[in-house]
Amino acid sequence: MNKILKIKDLGKRYHTNNAEIVAIEDISFDVFEGDFISIVGPSGCGKSTLLSIMSGIIPKSFGNIDIKDGYSIAYMLQDDSLLPFRTVLENCLIGLEITKKNTEENKKYVIKLLNTYGLGDFINKYPNSLSGGMRQRVALIRTLAIKPDILLLDEATSSLDYQTSLAISNDIYNIIKSEGKTAILVTHDIGLAISMSDKVYVLSKRPATIKKCYEIKIDKSLSPIERRMDTEFSYYYDKIWKDLDVYV
Repeated sequence: MNKILKIKDLGKRYHTNNAEIVAIEDISFDVFEGDFISIVGPSGCGKSTLLSIMSGIIPKSFGNIDIKDGYSIAYMLQDDSLLPFRTVLENCLIGLEITKKNTEENKKYVIKLLNTYGLGDFINKYPNSLSGGMRQRVALIRTLAIKPDILLLDEATSSLDYQTSLAISNDIYNIIKSEGKTAILVTHDIGLAISMSDKVYVLSKRPATIKKCYEIKIDKSLSPIERRMDTEFSYYYDKIWKDLDVYV
């Protein structure tokens, strides 16, 4: 297997006037090409902080992030952040414009993605004409436009109702697999994590460390919705729920 990312002893400390707050510490795991990994943990434990460090948005306090030469990372934020005054196509080209790679060839690639994944009729429409699920697909294609090897996904379906969330989980999974990408998803939704992932890492309460890793041995040819109906799904759900140790 081709290891493309190694996280070793990663940690983050925040300093205030009165104290030092440790958000995450000693996070270590490997990522192999084609992996779909999910990270779950209690609310506020530092899941999104981990993605922000991996994407370079915020600096790490200690540890290492080693990505294989020639490989790149892109971050799909929780909020789709589509600009209302730009068309679907124009929104998808933002990353290419920022990186000064808005070539005709890359534009054709984006148009191909939009056509392939059911958004061809909306290329020249504005975001206010899209459903929540369609907006998430546009946000994903915007992320794919810069041709990253590894996608970081932060709560990819949290803003959607349950039925739309199920449908878009299928869409996101199929697009990522069809495009041959590696993905790391942070989510509070245990069911989403199990249904989409090869591995699920469970984080502890803050300061977050890796409490346990589950290799999800459910048929990878099944869609996320079909995986939820597999007999093993409830087994993993119960185990992970207990590991989270969350009481209301």
